[in-house]
Amino acid sequence: MKKIKLITLVSLTFAVACKQSKEEDLTLKISPPTAEVKETVLEKHGDIRVDPYYWMNERDHPEVIDYLERENDYFDRMTNHTKGLQEKIFTEIKSRIKEDDQSVPYKKNGYWYITRFETGKDYPIYSRKKESIDAPEEILFDCNKMAEGHPYFRLAGLNVSPDNNLVAYGIDTVSRRKYTVFIKNLETGEVYPETIENTTGGSTWANDNKSLFYTRKDEVTLRSDKIYKHLLGTKTAADELIFEETDETFSTYIYKTKSEKYLVIGSESTLTSEFRFLEADNPSGTFRIFQPRERGLEYSFSHYGDNFYILTNKDGATNFKLMKTPITQTNKGHWVDLIPHRKDVMLEDVEIFKEFLVLGERTNGLNKIRFIRWDGKEDYYLPFESETYNAGSNINVEFDTDWFRYSYESMATPASVIEFNMKTREKKVLKEQEVLGGTFDKNKYEEKRLWATARDGKKVAISLVYRKGIKKNGKSPLLQYGYGSYGSTVEPGFSVSRLSLLDRGFIYAIAHVRGGEYLGRPWYEDGKLLNKKNTFTDFVDCTKFLINQKFTSPKHMYAQGGSAGGLLMGAVLNMAPELYHGVIAEVPFVDVVTTMLDDSIPLTTSEYDEWGNPNEKIYFDYMKSYSPYDQVIEQDYPNILVTTGYHDSQVQYWEPAKWVAKLRNLKTDKNKLLFHINIEAGHSGSSARFESIKETAREYGFLLDLENIKE
Repeated sequence: MKKIKLITLVSLTFAVACKQSKEEDLTLKISPPTAEVKETVLEKHGDIRVDPYYWMNERDHPEVIDYLERENDYFDRMTNHTKGLQEKIFTEIKSRIKEDDQSVPYKKNGYWYITRFETGKDYPIYSRKKESIDAPEEILFDCNKMAEGHPYFRLAGLNVSPDNNLVAYGIDTVSRRKYTVFIKNLETGEVYPETIENTTGGSTWANDNKSLFYTRKDEVTLRSDKIYKHLLGTKTAADELIFEETDETFSTYIYKTKSEKYLVIGSESTLTSEFRFLEADNPSGTFRIFQPRERGLEYSFSHYGDNFYILTNKDGATNFKLMKTPITQTNKGHWVDLIPHRKDVMLEDVEIFKEFLVLGERTNGLNKIRFIRWDGKEDYYLPFESETYNAGSNINVEFDTDWFRYSYESMATPASVIEFNMKTREKKVLKEQEVLGGTFDKNKYEEKRLWATARDGKKVAISLVYRKGIKKNGKSPLLQYGYGSYGSTVEPGFSVSRLSLLDRGFIYAIAHVRGGEYLGRPWYEDGKLLNKKNTFTDFVDCTKFLINQKFTSPKHMYAQGGSAGGLLMGAVLNMAPELYHGVIAEVPFVDVVTTMLDDSIPLTTSEYDEWGNPNEKIYFDYMKSYSPYDQVIEQDYPNILVTTGYHDSQVQYWEPAKWVAKLRNLKTDKNKLLFHINIEAGHSGSSARFESIKETAREYGFLLDLENIKE
């Protein structure tokens, strides 16, 4: 009997091996697309670059469309054998999600506001209830109906008038982040004929319920550069230009203070900010400058009583401090310290309530929430016990309340919304993210924070999560994620989708590299401009650390990043391709020099303070030395999956398209190089929640296939 079982097992193994071999043979026979070489000579500072694929930036040109379609066809054929696995992962992820879910209601101006989803539907439904949470539901928008006939749909900027009768909102059906603003009467349901095109989607009502302020974008660069005022019932062509930001490195926006007392116009670049303000009861008045812009001076402010409270880096406060000034004297000469600067604490957020000041701080990479009574009788922190987690202020629109609402999650703990009584210190969990299916148990997972030593001696944090019981023998697959730009910190949060990797033996790691603010503002400064390469070397050094610690090995090591994190992936691929078995680069910013030299491309000029201005030789030379597209060479590269959106307004589709074409031409290996273009989406991918899960399943299918995990 045992012999028969053994023969059966051997036969089955042989059959599986044969099937796998046939699949591999089949993919080897599929020829990748080739892009025509049309050399364009690019000269700057006496430096000559020859770009063989510059022609790909001709949007909608038949040759460009043809190439992108051939890449998608190649992708489909090369991944056809994983379709079943992708479908399984999709079904798996979807089955964990509560489809008829809803947000925690919050109350504003007499109404409870709720966002909810219905089973089987892709888009949210926005509703409200008057005074009581048990009152009849009033549906504001059913995005499922509004999205009909559109391959992409996004509603943003919901802005209800002070009298609760009108709502302004923005709609984007292209995914270029160019919204059309509409106004709806919530009493009659009528959508007014006046529409405002080419906006950010957001808007702000003055207190007269008829003056609507909004931000328009430059038609070419998509920079937010103009603030207009629209009067209800008038033609939008007659809207008054209130403010124009003429400095091409700045963008502008408008909002209302939490106190509802002031309208505020903000102008910001990477390093500098400037604000103007006006009483919200006087929309016809003239905005006054709060503090004139000074290069390197960053500030924002909140209003309470007779004072403004300013979060700023004034006087060398690298990690920011809190200052105050009377509402009649807003120039920085009148600002006085309230919470002084601390070298080891990053002050990230300020929330003002009637009796409490709440601060969002970051110490040694971890979030802290601090409560200070205005009368000085209490000053304490909310305790957190986890080794690595993510916590911060949630929706707190009410001023006169003792309850502070915050969010909490970790890599093994689903997200929660918690209400905390600042006086009694009572906690109420309002909602914890449900993980359906009955198999999830956070105690099955282990999460920890480790510190790798970078090549210059700096300690770089790595947040890890994996199934308990995994052995440190170098055989586990590990996916390392990174970003490292704009001071944006990748928080160690929970992911329902990620469970599909963890439960198949993957370890997931976040490398908190320089360029983010995980260790404060100096951590960001040390990973930008002429320090940018620290971002890339930090990531590589984290990889080496994880390999040396036997969490994984190069044949099981994977990396992923998107947008500026895609730049990170491109740089790492050129620098240390031998460390990775596979890399996923999503909407990657890889043609750094050419893009930053083209001030007609959206968002370019506003980012000179992040990357440098290549019109200056020192920055040109430095950018070129790491730009992934410029640094592709003849060498072996690991397996690579690249994704993009044809309508991407932040990283134009042609950057990854050119990069893939150049990699195909120069790489010396036989590893997979796959390129998927979402023809109907932009920077953030699909707008429909289930379609976005399919995108995740596609990426996971790529990783699992490389690990020969078939189920």
